[in-house]
Amino acid sequence: MKPISRTVRIAVTHPFADRDHPVHPVHPTEYEIVDRNEIAEVLAVWPPAEPHDNFECMCHGDGRVSLYEAGGERIRSVDPTGPLRSLFDSRDPAGLPSRHRARWVAAAPEGLREYAGSCARGEEPRPPRGVPLSTVFSWLGTVREHRGDAARLLATLAPQRLLSGRPTEELAWAVREADRSGLEGAVRFFASEEFTTRHPKRRRVPDTARDLLLRYARSHRPADLPVLERRLLRAAEDRIRRS
Repeated sequence: MKPISRTVRIAVTHPFADRDHPVHPVHPTEYEIVDRNEIAEVLAVWPPAEPHDNFECMCHGDGRVSLYEAGGERIRSVDPTGPLRSLFDSRDPAGLPSRHRARWVAAAPEGLREYAGSCARGEEPRPPRGVPLSTVFSWLGTVREHRGDAARLLATLAPQRLLSGRPTEELAWAVREADRSGLEGAVRFFASEEFTTRHPKRRRVPDTARDLLLRYARSHRPADLPVLERRLLRAAEDRIRRS
Protein backbone atom coordinates (compact mmCIF):
# COMPACT_ATOMS: atom_id res chain seq x y z
CA MET A 1 0.00 0.00 0.00
CA LYS A 2 1.36 3.41 -0.98
CA PRO A 3 2.13 5.85 1.87
CA ILE A 4 -0.23 8.79 2.17
CA SER A 5 2.80 11.11 2.35
CA ARG A 6 2.97 10.89 -1.47
CA THR A 7 -0.27 12.85 -1.76
CA VAL A 8 -0.17 15.88 -4.08
CA ARG A 9 -3.91 16.27 -4.68
CA ILE A 10 -7.08 15.54 -2.73
CA ALA A 11 -10.40 15.10 -4.53
CA VAL A 12 -13.68 15.56 -2.67
CA THR A 13 -16.91 14.31 -4.26
CA HIS A 14 -20.58 14.43 -3.27
CA PRO A 15 -20.77 16.85 -0.32
CA PHE A 16 -21.98 15.16 2.83
CA ALA A 17 -24.53 16.71 5.16
CA ASP A 18 -26.95 15.90 7.94
CA ARG A 19 -29.55 17.74 9.97
CA ASP A 20 -26.92 19.42 12.14
CA HIS A 21 -24.52 20.16 9.28
CA PRO A 22 -26.40 21.32 6.16
CA VAL A 23 -24.47 22.02 2.98
CA HIS A 24 -23.56 25.62 2.17
CA PRO A 25 -26.05 26.97 -0.41
CA VAL A 26 -23.36 27.36 -3.10
CA HIS A 27 -21.11 24.35 -2.55
CA PRO A 28 -19.81 22.30 -5.48
CA THR A 29 -20.52 18.60 -5.81
CA GLU A 30 -16.81 18.03 -6.34
CA TYR A 31 -13.66 20.02 -5.74
CA GLU A 32 -9.94 19.63 -5.14
CA ILE A 33 -7.29 20.53 -2.60
CA VAL A 34 -3.80 21.15 -3.97
CA ASP A 35 -2.35 23.58 -1.41
CA ARG A 36 0.55 21.83 0.35
CA ASN A 37 -0.32 23.19 3.77
CA GLU A 38 -3.95 22.12 3.45
CA ILE A 39 -2.89 18.67 2.25
CA ALA A 40 -0.60 18.34 5.27
CA GLU A 41 -3.47 19.35 7.54
CA VAL A 42 -5.70 16.64 6.05
CA LEU A 43 -3.00 13.98 6.30
CA ALA A 44 -2.40 14.87 9.95
CA VAL A 45 -5.90 13.65 10.84
CA TRP A 46 -6.20 10.94 8.19
CA PRO A 47 -7.38 7.66 9.78
CA PRO A 48 -4.87 4.79 9.79
CA ALA A 49 -5.48 1.99 7.30
CA GLU A 50 -6.82 -1.30 8.60
CA PRO A 51 -4.16 -4.04 8.65
CA HIS A 52 -6.19 -6.15 6.21
CA ASP A 53 -6.95 -3.26 3.89
CA ASN A 54 -4.91 -4.45 0.89
CA PHE A 55 -7.59 -3.81 -1.74
CA GLU A 56 -8.69 -0.42 -2.91
CA CYS A 57 -11.96 -0.10 -4.84
CA MET A 58 -11.47 2.37 -7.68
CA CYS A 59 -15.03 3.72 -7.56
CA HIS A 60 -16.06 6.74 -5.52
CA GLY A 61 -18.80 6.36 -2.95
CA ASP A 62 -20.93 9.13 -1.49
CA GLY A 63 -18.98 11.59 0.62
CA ARG A 64 -15.62 10.29 -0.48
CA VAL A 65 -12.32 12.05 0.15
CA SER A 66 -9.56 10.60 -2.02
CA LEU A 67 -5.79 11.06 -2.01
CA TYR A 68 -3.83 11.08 -5.29
CA GLU A 69 -0.12 10.89 -6.04
CA ALA A 70 1.75 12.88 -8.69
CA GLY A 71 1.20 10.20 -11.33
CA GLY A 72 -2.56 10.48 -10.96
CA GLU A 73 -3.05 7.15 -9.19
CA ARG A 74 -5.33 7.07 -6.20
CA ILE A 75 -3.66 6.24 -2.90
CA ARG A 76 -6.61 5.85 -0.56
CA SER A 77 -10.23 6.97 0.02
CA VAL A 78 -12.37 7.34 3.12
CA ASP A 79 -15.74 8.61 4.23
CA PRO A 80 -14.65 11.44 6.56
CA THR A 81 -15.50 11.21 10.25
CA GLY A 82 -14.40 13.07 13.36
CA PRO A 83 -11.72 15.75 12.84
CA LEU A 84 -11.48 14.87 9.14
CA ARG A 85 -15.20 15.50 8.68
CA SER A 86 -14.90 18.88 10.40
CA LEU A 87 -12.21 19.91 7.91
CA PHE A 88 -14.62 19.27 5.04
CA ASP A 89 -17.76 20.72 6.64
CA SER A 90 -18.93 23.25 4.05
CA ARG A 91 -20.25 25.66 6.72
CA ASP A 92 -17.57 25.36 9.41
CA PRO A 93 -15.67 28.71 9.49
CA ALA A 94 -12.48 26.77 10.27
CA GLY A 95 -13.08 24.19 7.53
CA LEU A 96 -11.34 24.05 4.18
CA PRO A 97 -14.37 25.09 2.05
CA SER A 98 -14.83 28.26 4.15
CA ARG A 99 -11.15 29.09 3.73
CA HIS A 100 -11.41 28.62 -0.03
CA ARG A 101 -14.36 31.00 -0.14
CA ALA A 102 -12.48 33.50 2.03
CA ARG A 103 -9.53 33.46 -0.40
CA TRP A 104 -11.94 34.04 -3.28
CA VAL A 105 -13.46 37.05 -1.47
CA ALA A 106 -10.02 38.52 -0.77
CA ALA A 107 -9.11 38.22 -4.47
CA ALA A 108 -12.31 39.90 -5.70
CA PRO A 109 -11.88 43.22 -7.54
CA GLU A 110 -12.19 46.38 -5.51
CA GLY A 111 -15.81 47.38 -5.25
CA LEU A 112 -17.00 43.77 -5.40
CA ARG A 113 -15.56 42.39 -2.16
CA GLU A 114 -18.56 43.31 -0.01
CA TYR A 115 -20.85 41.64 -2.54
CA ALA A 116 -18.53 38.61 -2.70
CA GLY A 117 -18.43 38.38 1.10
CA SER A 118 -22.22 38.23 1.32
CA CYS A 119 -22.31 35.50 -1.32
CA ALA A 120 -19.59 33.55 0.48
CA ARG A 121 -21.56 33.66 3.73
CA GLY A 122 -24.68 32.40 1.96
CA GLU A 123 -26.51 35.70 2.47
CA GLU A 124 -28.63 37.68 0.01
CA PRO A 125 -26.06 40.10 -1.46
CA ARG A 126 -26.68 43.78 -2.07
CA PRO A 127 -25.83 44.67 -5.69
CA PRO A 128 -22.65 46.78 -5.83
CA ARG A 129 -22.76 50.31 -7.18
CA GLY A 130 -20.41 51.99 -9.60
CA VAL A 131 -18.66 48.82 -10.76
CA PRO A 132 -18.32 48.62 -14.58
CA LEU A 133 -19.72 45.49 -16.19
CA SER A 134 -16.35 45.05 -17.90
CA THR A 135 -14.89 44.47 -14.42
CA VAL A 136 -17.53 41.84 -13.73
CA PHE A 137 -16.65 40.14 -17.02
CA SER A 138 -12.98 40.10 -15.95
CA TRP A 139 -13.97 38.66 -12.58
CA LEU A 140 -15.81 35.82 -14.30
CA GLY A 141 -12.98 35.32 -16.77
CA THR A 142 -10.50 34.45 -14.02
CA VAL A 143 -12.58 31.52 -12.72
CA ARG A 144 -11.29 28.01 -13.33
CA GLU A 145 -13.95 26.11 -15.25
CA HIS A 146 -12.85 22.62 -14.34
CA ARG A 147 -12.73 21.14 -10.89
CA GLY A 148 -11.01 23.69 -8.69
CA ASP A 149 -11.31 24.55 -5.03
CA ALA A 150 -14.50 24.71 -2.99
CA ALA A 151 -15.21 28.30 -4.12
CA ARG A 152 -15.37 27.38 -7.82
CA LEU A 153 -19.16 27.19 -8.18
CA LEU A 154 -19.64 30.36 -6.16
CA ALA A 155 -17.01 32.14 -8.25
CA THR A 156 -19.00 31.33 -11.39
CA LEU A 157 -22.49 32.09 -10.12
CA ALA A 158 -21.71 35.33 -8.27
CA PRO A 159 -20.58 37.37 -11.33
CA GLN A 160 -23.19 35.72 -13.56
CA ARG A 161 -25.87 36.90 -11.18
CA LEU A 162 -24.71 40.50 -11.67
CA LEU A 163 -24.72 40.08 -15.46
CA SER A 164 -27.91 38.11 -16.03
CA GLY A 165 -30.36 40.94 -15.36
CA ARG A 166 -28.56 43.65 -17.32
CA PRO A 167 -29.82 44.84 -20.72
CA THR A 168 -28.01 43.48 -23.75
CA GLU A 169 -27.00 47.02 -24.79
CA GLU A 170 -25.12 47.55 -21.53
CA LEU A 171 -23.46 44.15 -21.78
CA ALA A 172 -22.39 44.88 -25.35
CA TRP A 173 -20.81 48.17 -24.35
CA ALA A 174 -18.90 46.37 -21.59
CA VAL A 175 -17.55 43.91 -24.19
CA ARG A 176 -16.07 46.86 -26.06
CA GLU A 177 -14.29 47.99 -22.87
CA ALA A 178 -13.11 44.52 -21.79
CA ASP A 179 -9.50 43.39 -21.52
CA ARG A 180 -8.44 39.82 -22.34
CA SER A 181 -9.76 38.28 -19.13
CA GLY A 182 -12.90 40.34 -19.62
CA LEU A 183 -13.39 38.89 -23.11
CA GLU A 184 -12.89 35.42 -21.63
CA GLY A 185 -15.67 36.07 -19.14
CA ALA A 186 -17.86 37.76 -21.74
CA VAL A 187 -17.66 34.83 -24.15
CA ARG A 188 -18.48 32.44 -21.34
CA PHE A 189 -21.48 34.55 -20.33
CA PHE A 190 -22.85 35.13 -23.84
CA ALA A 191 -22.53 31.38 -24.58
CA SER A 192 -24.27 30.41 -21.32
CA GLU A 193 -27.96 29.72 -20.79
CA GLU A 194 -28.18 32.98 -18.87
CA PHE A 195 -27.97 34.74 -22.22
CA THR A 196 -28.88 32.17 -24.88
CA THR A 197 -32.36 31.60 -23.40
CA ARG A 198 -33.27 35.29 -23.69
CA HIS A 199 -36.01 36.33 -26.08
CA PRO A 200 -34.58 36.87 -29.60
CA LYS A 201 -35.15 40.63 -29.33
CA ARG A 202 -32.87 40.63 -26.27
CA ARG A 203 -30.14 38.70 -28.07
CA ARG A 204 -29.46 41.37 -30.69
CA VAL A 205 -25.84 42.45 -30.29
CA PRO A 206 -24.27 45.32 -32.26
CA ASP A 207 -21.63 44.29 -34.77
CA THR A 208 -18.68 45.77 -32.88
CA ALA A 209 -19.30 43.71 -29.73
CA ARG A 210 -20.46 40.68 -31.70
CA ASP A 211 -17.26 40.64 -33.76
CA LEU A 212 -15.11 40.92 -30.62
CA LEU A 213 -16.91 37.97 -29.02
CA LEU A 214 -16.71 35.79 -32.12
CA ARG A 215 -13.06 36.64 -32.75
CA TYR A 216 -12.08 35.77 -29.17
CA ALA A 217 -14.11 32.55 -29.23
CA ARG A 218 -12.58 31.53 -32.55
CA SER A 219 -9.05 31.92 -31.14
CA HIS A 220 -9.46 30.87 -27.51
CA ARG A 221 -12.81 29.12 -26.96
CA PRO A 222 -13.69 27.30 -30.20
CA ALA A 223 -16.21 25.06 -28.42
CA ASP A 224 -18.34 28.14 -27.72
CA LEU A 225 -18.17 29.48 -31.27
CA PRO A 226 -21.13 27.51 -32.75
CA VAL A 227 -23.39 28.63 -29.89
CA LEU A 228 -22.40 32.26 -30.30
CA GLU A 229 -22.86 32.15 -34.07
CA ARG A 230 -26.36 30.74 -33.65
CA ARG A 231 -27.55 32.76 -30.66
CA LEU A 232 -25.95 36.20 -31.09
CA LEU A 233 -28.35 38.01 -33.38
CA ARG A 234 -27.33 41.13 -35.26
CA ALA A 235 -28.60 44.53 -34.17
CA ALA A 236 -29.99 46.85 -36.82
CA GLU A 237 -27.44 49.55 -35.98
CA ASP A 238 -24.43 49.86 -33.74
CA ARG A 239 -25.70 52.73 -31.60
CA ILE A 240 -24.55 51.88 -28.13
CA ARG A 241 -24.40 54.91 -25.88
CA ARG A 242 -23.09 55.35 -22.37
CA SER A 243 -25.83 55.74 -19.79
